[in-house]
Amino acid sequence: MPFGATVTSDGVDFGLWAPSARTVEIEVDGGIVSLNAAGAGWYRHHAPHVGGGTRYRYRIDGELYVPDPASRVNPDDVHGASLVVDPRAFAWTDGGWRGRPWHEAVVYELHVGTFSPEGTFAGVQARLDYLADLGVTAIELMPLADFPGKRNWGYDGVLPFAPDASYGTPDDLRSLIDAAHACNLMVLVDVVYNHFGPEGNYLHRIAQPFFTDRHKTPWGAAIDFDGGASRPVRDFFVHNALYWIEEFHADGLRLDAVHAIVDDSSPDFLTELALRVREGPGREREIHLVLENDRNDAHRLARNDRGVPVAYTAQWNDDFHHVAHHLLTEEHHGYYADYAQGPLALLGRCLAEGFAFQGEASPYRKHERRGEPSAHLPPDAFVNFLQNHDQVGNRAFGERLHALAQPALVRSFLPIFLLAPSIPLLFMGEEFAADSPFLFFADFGGDLATAVRDGRRAEFAGFPPFDDEARANSIPDPGAESTLAQSRLRWDSIAREPHAMWLRLYRELLAIRAERIVPLLDAIVAGEAQYHAGEQALDVMWRMRDGRALHLAVRLMPDAPPGHARDDVIWKSRPDDAWTVRWSVGHD
Repeated sequence: MPFGATVTSDGVDFGLWAPSARTVEIEVDGGIVSLNAAGAGWYRHHAPHVGGGTRYRYRIDGELYVPDPASRVNPDDVHGASLVVDPRAFAWTDGGWRGRPWHEAVVYELHVGTFSPEGTFAGVQARLDYLADLGVTAIELMPLADFPGKRNWGYDGVLPFAPDASYGTPDDLRSLIDAAHACNLMVLVDVVYNHFGPEGNYLHRIAQPFFTDRHKTPWGAAIDFDGGASRPVRDFFVHNALYWIEEFHADGLRLDAVHAIVDDSSPDFLTELALRVREGPGREREIHLVLENDRNDAHRLARNDRGVPVAYTAQWNDDFHHVAHHLLTEEHHGYYADYAQGPLALLGRCLAEGFAFQGEASPYRKHERRGEPSAHLPPDAFVNFLQNHDQVGNRAFGERLHALAQPALVRSFLPIFLLAPSIPLLFMGEEFAADSPFLFFADFGGDLATAVRDGRRAEFAGFPPFDDEARANSIPDPGAESTLAQSRLRWDSIAREPHAMWLRLYRELLAIRAERIVPLLDAIVAGEAQYHAGEQALDVMWRMRDGRALHLAVRLMPDAPPGHARDDVIWKSRPDDAWTVRWSVGHD
C-alpha cells in the first residue's frame, strides 16, 4: 500500500500524499525529520530501527500537526498521533476459510457501540454464538473509520483506515472476524467513500485535490474521482477496500450511498474498485460487494454467463422497505407517498423483479425518472429489509417498526420477508422486538455540536407534530451521552414476553429458510418470475430449472385458502395471523 506506515524488515516506510503542503516533517521515534518531496505531491521517509507500536505524526508547513490520513489506528482520536501497526503480527486461525456463497446470506446489521453493553469488538465477539443460533450467516458492521469523539454512527469518519479506538484495537477487530469465521459467519464492513466527516479532516489543508467544486454532495464539495489529479484519490479508496478484505479478512463491503459519488470518467471509480477486488482477493475466496444506491442502477449488478457478479453482488432494496413499511404502518408522507397507490402490486414487483422503480417517474422526486430494468437479475442481487439504521435512526425518536405497526400485521409479514428468495437483512435487536430506540448520536465539539443538535430538530420542523416548538425541542440531543445510552440493546429483555415470542418466530423462520428455501435458490431461473396482484391478493411465482416453481400466496385477510392443494407446503399462516400467507413448491 503506497499510503501510510508500512513495517519492513529493518524499520518503517512512511508515505504521505500532500500536494498542498510547502514542507512536510515527521515526528517519530523522539525526533522530527524533514521529508524530501518524491514527486507528484508525494513525501516518503524510511525510519530504521522502529516498528509496530511507534507513534508518529506529520508537521505541515512548520505549524500544523496532523495524523496520517491512512493511519491504521489513532489511539488518541482523530486529532492525535497515529500508531504504526504491523498487520502480520496477528495469529490468524481461519486459514481454511474461503467464505460462503452469497445465496446463503442472512445479514445482521449492527452498530458496535450499541450492540453490546461493552460497546466494543469484544462485546460483539461474545455474542457470535447467539447470532449463529439465530440463523444469521453474515454480520454487517456499521462504519468503523475513526470519527471524532467517543460515539458516532460511523458516517462521520475522517480516518478511513483506522478502526475507531473506542471499539478496541485493530487486533480486537481481527479477533472478532477470526472468531466469526470459526462460527461459519461472514463479516461485511460498511465503508463510506462519498464524503468525510465535518471534524478532524485535514485533507483540505494537505491535499486539496482530494475535493472538487465541479460536483456537489449533501455534505459540500465532492471527493474528486474524475479530475486531472484524481489518480491518488482513487488509489486511496481502492486500497482502503482491499485493506479491509486483505488485512482484516473481511468477506465483503457495503458501500454507503454511492448515488452521492459523482464521477464522469470511464471506467468510473465504482467500476474500478469492484474489478480490483474481483481480480485480487476475489480470485481466492468468496467476496461480496453490496451497494446502497438510490438511483437503482441495475447495470452495476450484472452477472456473467455463469451467473457470477461481474462487479457488485447486490444492492440494498429501499423499494421493498418502503412499500412494506407503508403496508404495515399506512404512513404515506415523504418518500412513502410513492408506494401508497397499488402497494401489493409494488410489493409483488419487488419480490419478482427487484426494484419497484425501474425507470418510472417518482412523484416524490418531482416526477424524475428513477431506476433501470431489473427483472433479468436473480433474486439474490437484492437485499431486502424491514428495518435498518437509516429507517429507524432517521426518525425523530428512533422508533423501531414493532413500535409503529400492529404486532399481528408484522407477524403476518415476517414469512414474506424472511422466506423470499432475495437476501434478508435484519437490524440488530429486530429479532426480539427490542424496546430500545436507535437514535442519531454524535460526539462533536463546540459550535459544531450545537449546530448538529439544532439542525436535527430543524429537519423535522415541517412535519406535524414537530411544528410545535416544545415537541421539536424534545427530540433527543445527538451530542448527549444519554442518547447513545438509550440506543443500546437491552439483552435482559429477550427472556421476557413478548420479546421471547418474536425471537422464537425469527429463529423458526430462519431455520425454515436454511432448510427449505436456500437449497432452491441456485435453481431459480433469473428473469422468469411472475406476479399477479389485486387490492387484497398477491401471488408470486419463481420458476426453477427442473420444471418446478416456488409459490407465494398472500391474502390480506385471515383464513383465505390460497395456493394449489397438491403443492409441497413450506409455510402456511396460523389461526391468529392477520393475513394469510402460504409458501409452497409445485408446478408453475
